[in-house]
Amino acid sequence: MREDHLGDLVALHRDAEVSRFLGGVRTPEVTKAYLATNMAHWDQHGFGLWTLRTKDGAFAGRAGIRHIVVDDVDEIEIAYAFKREFWGQGFASEIAAKLTDIGLLQLALPSLIGIVHVGNTASRRVLEKSNYLLERSTNRHGEDVVIYRIRR
Repeated sequence: MREDHLGDLVALHRDAEVSRFLGGVRTPEVTKAYLATNMAHWDQHGFGLWTLRTKDGAFAGRAGIRHIVVDDVDEIEIAYAFKREFWGQGFASEIAAKLTDIGLLQLALPSLIGIVHVGNTASRRVLEKSNYLLERSTNRHGEDVVIYRIRR
């Protein structure tokens, strides 16, 4: 992620349907802070989030691998979000599989998690198809979520 991705990310995060399971619509200021945090993650860890583009260069979404604290434990999660026009085409399954390979094989991480709002059945299916196992339920930022995990 780079600073010039801010406009695309603002548009993605302002879409109420996209943001429904991501903590709600974000203001441009919140997205700017989100971008800064994720750029710093790259500097600190050597991996993080990418913007996703179509073959013709159009912005499609964001995805990646990042450190995240869940219930006071430092975890490493895969994360993805796509513009609505790309939903239902298998892109989430494709990116989840690629992120899992990068995390477990290239980065040799011991495990990865996926955090999913309990009502997001599509994302839950994506993780299950990628061989993540349901580990537990928790509450994150006032939202009921489930944690899926895959181990090396």
